[in-house]
Amino acid sequence: MPASRDDIPDLSGAPRTATRISCPSCGSSRVAQMLGDSGGVSYVCTACGHSWS
Repeated sequence: MPASRDDIPDLSGAPRTATRISCPSCGSSRVAQMLGDSGGVSYVCTACGHSWS
């Protein structure tokens, strides 16, 4: 039986928490993170197409 994610110890020392990002326009959680040309981070909602940084 394969190990579940909870069975594998976290050796990184970082907390295992995720931040959910939601679209400020429609509220959807279907958000993609993009790397911009100048190295900045932008987000785009795959539900409505709204983008922001």
